[in-house]
Amino acid sequence: MTDPAPLFGRNPDAVNFPPFETEDLRANLVRFLDTPFAWQGGPTPVGNFRWGVYAFFDYDGEPIYVGQTNERLRTRIRRHLTNQRTDAVAMSVLDPFEVFEIEVWPLPHLQAANRSDAEARQHLDALERLITEQAIENSEFKAILNEKDPPPGRMAVEAPASLRCRIVSERVFELRSHPDFRLARRALILSRLAQVISERKVQGGLRRVLLTQAKRLQWLASRRYEALGGAASVEAETEDD
Repeated sequence: MTDPAPLFGRNPDAVNFPPFETEDLRANLVRFLDTPFAWQGGPTPVGNFRWGVYAFFDYDGEPIYVGQTNERLRTRIRRHLTNQRTDAVAMSVLDPFEVFEIEVWPLPHLQAANRSDAEARQHLDALERLITEQAIENSEFKAILNEKDPPPGRMAVEAPASLRCRIVSERVFELRSHPDFRLARRALILSRLAQVISERKVQGGLRRVLLTQAKRLQWLASRRYEALGGAASVEAETEDD
């Protein structure tokens, strides 16, 4: 039998490497997080800013999740998309497979601020509230998939300069963008989330996510059905049936 290693450059039986889509995501994510972001301190990889807000968008450009960090954008975003160490992913609130684009709002002027700095934290919270409000307003469903609302506060801020980029290559786009694949994936995540809820005592936020995901699934299914002819595409039974 022919050794598969020379044919593909790797021995698939060794399995000491992630699947193609996982490797592709990590490579594109690193490329995005290493993108220089201009500020008065000089061009800096955008992922290196400690304080900032980020938003994820799906294949329809729909905002699906907003978060904040004061431990570096790189660390927080990678944790969401490349492992299971966040509640949002572990609880099936956020599906990394649905993330097509990322937008980040770094806060360079807080780069030297300590994580316990009350004013810095208030500014970060205010920016998260603003970006969340904008995401909800721009959403088809007037909702995103966050389980919790941003921290309350009275401080108001303006959105600083941001960077938005897709993290999906053309090859992965071809694999994932088919509407039937997206329907199957979204239904799977919805089922997982429903199972999580059925097995635990959960807060209202998780049930809100379930409702939003159900609406997103119905919307996508309806678009697919209508695009293929809708009611006119349904066959009628014959006398022989």
